[in-house]
Amino acid sequence: MNVGSARAAATDWVLQHASREPGFMGAYFSGSTVGKPDDAEMAPSSDIDVVVVTANPEPPLKPGKFIYQDALIEVTYLSWQDLASPEQVLTSYHLAGSFRVDTLMSDPTGQLRKLQTDVSRHFADRIWVTRRCENVRERIMNGLRSIDPTAPWHRQVTSWLFPTGVTTHMLLVAALRNPTVRLRYAAVRDVLKEYNQGEVYEELLRLLGCKDMTAEQAMNHLNGLARTFDAAAAIAKTPFFFSSDITPEARPIAIDGSRELILNGSHREAVFWMVATFARCHNILEVDGTPEFQEQYVPAFDAILADLGITSTDDLLKRAEETLRFLPKLWDVAVGILDANPNYPAAKNQPHNS
Repeated sequence: MNVGSARAAATDWVLQHASREPGFMGAYFSGSTVGKPDDAEMAPSSDIDVVVVTANPEPPLKPGKFIYQDALIEVTYLSWQDLASPEQVLTSYHLAGSFRVDTLMSDPTGQLRKLQTDVSRHFADRIWVTRRCENVRERIMNGLRSIDPTAPWHRQVTSWLFPTGVTTHMLLVAALRNPTVRLRYAAVRDVLKEYNQGEVYEELLRLLGCKDMTAEQAMNHLNGLARTFDAAAAIAKTPFFFSSDITPEARPIAIDGSRELILNGSHREAVFWMVATFARCHNILEVDGTPEFQEQYVPAFDAILADLGITSTDDLLKRAEETLRFLPKLWDVAVGILDANPNYPAAKNQPHNS
């Protein structure tokens, strides 16, 4: 299936389902397909991301991933309050990228079109890119300082892992690239290579713990993850925001997508999402399984963490501190990208006051 066919399927789902819900204000495409041509092939390990905008202050739990007309679609709900002004979107690194080009699927009120026009016009203004980088830095700092040593182990790991991985997003944002989720390390590797900052990339991998990970190690850990994934998917019933990521329909992304990275030589780049998926599976196993059932899958989780140099809460907290100490250098690299990027319009560095 190509991107155009997946978009057509997603648009039909919006028109047939989401548009009939109370408070519907429109929908737009998000994620890794933004900016791709319709004739580009959809990888089996990719989905089409859709954001449904609602007037409700509290959007419903996202439906997540599902198959519709042979396309794997992931739907997220967002309150219009989060899109209330161009300035609000331009400052938000995880929202702005979806509006840099025309991604609208449905816009019954016309408000999304006005927002998209304003955001796209000022997306590359340096002042807004800088503010988005500051938004990234704040998320890293808040996340790494919020690890709860009393939480279950898999939740501690998640609390450390995601803000650590957000370090890649600062550089992707500075380079006007999509701050992708699963493939963030592969994406930032390419950016840093382009800007002759390969040693910085190795430092990012060191902070994650996979700098010296071999392909054989990664594949062994993936086999353990596959068994854990299948066990969690089979018993999952409690809704979590990530529930649709741990289902048979999502297996091609979490498992097959990781295997594809490893076989293509990007085994270190596969580690982040493998650990994230491991932790999410253990969240399901904890809540929907029995302690005895979960215990069967603990060794595989512990094994990948041990290869990252993480065996205790103290290890997590020490690694978090290392990343916090690295932030000034990371910021300097981001500023260097801002200075060197030829895509920044020199005359557009003033705040947008519309």
